[in-house]
Amino acid sequence: EITSLLSLCGGKFSGEQEIRVNSPFWILNIPSEEMARGLMKRTVCAKSIFELWGHGRSEGELYASLKNYPVDKMLPYLQSDSTYKIHIHTFNKTLTQAQKIKKIDALEFLPFKGKVNLKNPEHIFWILEDYGMNPNNVPEEPFHLYFGRWVHGQRDLIESYSVKKRHFIGNTSMDACLSFIMANHGRVKPNDVVYDPFVGTGGLLISSAHFGAYVCGSDIDYNTIHGLGKASRKNQKWRGPDENIRANLRQYGLEKYYLDALVADSSRPIWRKGMLFDAIITDPPYGIREATRRTGSQKEAVKSVERSTENHIFVSSSYHLSDIFFDLLKFAAEYLVMGGRLVYWLPTYRPEYTEEIIPRHPCLKLISNCEQMLSSHTSRRLITMEKVKEFKDQDENSYMLDGQYMPYRGHNSFREKYFSGVTKRIAKEEKDNQK
Repeated sequence: EITSLLSLCGGKFSGEQEIRVNSPFWILNIPSEEMARGLMKRTVCAKSIFELWGHGRSEGELYASLKNYPVDKMLPYLQSDSTYKIHIHTFNKTLTQAQKIKKIDALEFLPFKGKVNLKNPEHIFWILEDYGMNPNNVPEEPFHLYFGRWVHGQRDLIESYSVKKRHFIGNTSMDACLSFIMANHGRVKPNDVVYDPFVGTGGLLISSAHFGAYVCGSDIDYNTIHGLGKASRKNQKWRGPDENIRANLRQYGLEKYYLDALVADSSRPIWRKGMLFDAIITDPPYGIREATRRTGSQKEAVKSVERSTENHIFVSSSYHLSDIFFDLLKFAAEYLVMGGRLVYWLPTYRPEYTEEIIPRHPCLKLISNCEQMLSSHTSRRLITMEKVKEFKDQDENSYMLDGQYMPYRGHNSFREKYFSGVTKRIAKEEKDNQK
């Protein structure tokens, strides 16, 4: 998420520090404080951003680094008519109050002229100490220390857009935190057009609309699009007359960004040819809580290419997971603008997972692949792809020629593998209870 936002807002990771997965603190090079605040207004993964004044692998290195920091950059925040406080944050260790005071007193060489105000200071400075990621082996001294001025922090997006408070939800409405992460991976910005082909109750549209994008979607389920039928909330039997996607966006003051939602089958072409969307952000059904379906016809031949013009009755037919993902990639390759991004969830059976099972397309470049654990044996991966090549007719079924196509078929049995684990767990629990 941070990498995507840096490419959107400006900035990069510090040359002296690559992305360190095993550290909770990252050093970034951002041209201005305004850009730093812009990044923090969007991210839900980062807690705070600081103007770094000094850092080191020991207290001595930290103090030497602080003494080399330009005084003219410090002085605007250390004036005699200002107020400040110093906060200490230790990752993976708890310090006593006496230890904290000792560390604060050691900074007396800094030219602080203002008064200390613990309740409502104008400027807040932080000492950050990294004691590693292993709670069973906490070192005496930190691996790295940082000191800086607090610039901005935000975590209220998650709370203010909580699904618990949302007007219209379904069985699989996306968690607000993940929705914003997906929009950030998609680098959604004002005046973009964002599409969700499995829109459901529109949870993913909300996060994109919050960032100023115009949003639309489609879904095969007529009742969900129109807010009809049984409700998903506890103690509510039927959905109310105003429970729909538009009402959700209206709830957050985002209705002006809502284009529309269509009842349509994502496996069938409904859009005119051309590059229409800046981002496609979606969560396809896995066949667990939502069925994987597409429209068919009782008169339709299995391998028919052209649709009959006769009247016919639409029926639901099975829609294999591998076909869902390849249809999605093919659609993204054709309808995304150049540089546009596809962001979607891919369910995986962990014992059999390899990177080769991630669907590919010659027009799309894999940007990131992040895992979210669902159980001991299943997970889902947030896949982000970027359009890097213009779509040609010969690209339509190019994946069929890929020698690696067969491994992708493993996605089709995800439901069986998912429930086999549940069945085994229930049987084990019953066996344990009998002992």
